[in-house]
Amino acid sequence: MALLDVQDLRAYYRTEVYGISRTVRAVDGVSFELQRNEIYGVAGESSCGKTTLIKVISGTIKSPLKVETGSVNYHFSSGDVDMVRTKADDLRANVRWKEISYVMQGSMSVLNPVRRIMRTFEDIVGTHQGIPNRREFVEATRAHINSLGLPPDVLNLFPHQLSGGMRQRVAIALATVFHPSLIIADEPTTALDVVVQRGVLQMLKEIQAASGNTVLLVTHDLAVHANVADRVAIMYAGRIVEEAPTEIIFNQPSHPYTQHLIHSLPVIGDKSSKDALSGAPPNLANPPSGCRFHPRCPHAMDRCRTEVPEMITLTDRHRVACHLVEEGVS
Repeated sequence: MALLDVQDLRAYYRTEVYGISRTVRAVDGVSFELQRNEIYGVAGESSCGKTTLIKVISGTIKSPLKVETGSVNYHFSSGDVDMVRTKADDLRANVRWKEISYVMQGSMSVLNPVRRIMRTFEDIVGTHQGIPNRREFVEATRAHINSLGLPPDVLNLFPHQLSGGMRQRVAIALATVFHPSLIIADEPTTALDVVVQRGVLQMLKEIQAASGNTVLLVTHDLAVHANVADRVAIMYAGRIVEEAPTEIIFNQPSHPYTQHLIHSLPVIGDKSSKDALSGAPPNLANPPSGCRFHPRCPHAMDRCRTEVPEMITLTDRHRVACHLVEEGVS
């Protein structure tokens, strides 16, 4: 059984300002599964729905975001959890940090700038588990930090005394203090140079391999997915348009959007020019009919403008939503 099963998820932002109603279809008909002991990547350009998807599956749904339809079900060893219907207090007490943890885009989003790192560990552990014995807590925290290759001295420092890469490693250490079943990493290497990125990603891979947990890695950087992810889902305008093992995504992309993303990557020794994709991402408050990629697709057909493509299975683990591919298969 999969760790997470998402079916036909539709999560919209509904606002009304000065009598004008507006609905943004940020996640619109998304279905996928997360398997145990895998790194699952979600890629796509800005405003494609990645962050909204994270909010829903992590249970941090706040107005004006609302889940219209669909299901988000976890199958933890401790029991099943319906993230859409479970009350916020229950999620806080039994799920967050213990079963699901979150590595945010910026380390300073989780680190308090006026508290030493050890005090931040105290805040999180004390809130979700309690600290009956402070000496044992300090020893366990030092052991956890040491197991991740971080010097124990960082616990006595303030966040501003650490480099960006070290702060991000501390954020990962905080996210894994309870050894959760799922780690959600939202753009974990943003604003880090490539050498530091490698260290942070290697740390994530080592934690996943040692703990056997699942990592949901969300980033627009395809190079990160190529080096880390086991499977990759490509999102465009609120929908998943292709999902496959990483090798297939990079070597045999089927959807025209995925093909463009892969072909736009720089290759050592390749001096040819790269063609830019025409147009711009659609406004999700008024998305185009049919396939949402058709206004920019060089292969668009008449049915692409009117019919929403169904997700079809090409192989056991390769799915794609494209009329062109569907006609080729049939």
